[in-house]
Amino acid sequence: MSNERLRSALLARGMTVQSLAEAIGVGPKTVERWITQGKVPYRRHQYSAAAALNIDVTTLWEDARTLDSAADLTKAEIATVYPHRHTVPVGLWRDLYKRADRYLDVLVYSGLFLSEDPLFHDLLRAKVEAGAQVRILLGDPDCAAVRQRGVDEGHRIMDGKIRNALVLYRPLMRSHPDIDVRLHDSTLYNSIYRADDEMLVNPHVYGIGAYMAPVMHLRRLPGGSLFDTYANSIEHTWENARPITDQDIASITGA
Repeated sequence: MSNERLRSALLARGMTVQSLAEAIGVGPKTVERWITQGKVPYRRHQYSAAAALNIDVTTLWEDARTLDSAADLTKAEIATVYPHRHTVPVGLWRDLYKRADRYLDVLVYSGLFLSEDPLFHDLLRAKVEAGAQVRILLGDPDCAAVRQRGVDEGHRIMDGKIRNALVLYRPLMRSHPDIDVRLHDSTLYNSIYRADDEMLVNPHVYGIGAYMAPVMHLRRLPGGSLFDTYANSIEHTWENARPITDQDIASITGA
């Protein structure tokens, strides 16, 4: 029985049998048999092919070995779970970003507790000066998603918290324009704090503030998909966000 899911994934990715074979180090006839005869590859080739096609491995092959292995990998990507954000060790946020060399991302509505931390500002300056990519995504204080999140948390001050964060980040944006800050109007289901191959994920729970919701500490593992699921959320939000303008700052500060 042919594997039409693999064939479709190749077409969607714009790859050929030959290019996939080269990407994962097997012969094109081997890949052809996976498609036309439904042969199930070794697990290492399953994960390599899924990574090359940017798709979850269980979408391509659903044999019990793969499902069990994928479940084990998912569990292994979860380093720790904290019952509430306020129970996360105070220094972990900075320690996480200190370990990063390439990517530092913050995807939140306000993330006010970070913007209030002068040591976090110093860390961002040092990282961007060392060549790291620093991106901060805040909610657009005037958008419907921000207003609704405030209602969901039981208050109507989310827009004010974002404006406070912008004021606090303003000197950082002026002195280090390579620290990229954007506003988004997305409905967030999690706040995500990413540092290279580690991240803290703070789910949004209806009726309570983020500080009361759980936090997952994730580490990316080869062949795993949980970390990348959240990392992709950052990328999608970033693509649709807009840069902060002078008018945004003026409307907040009155300057």
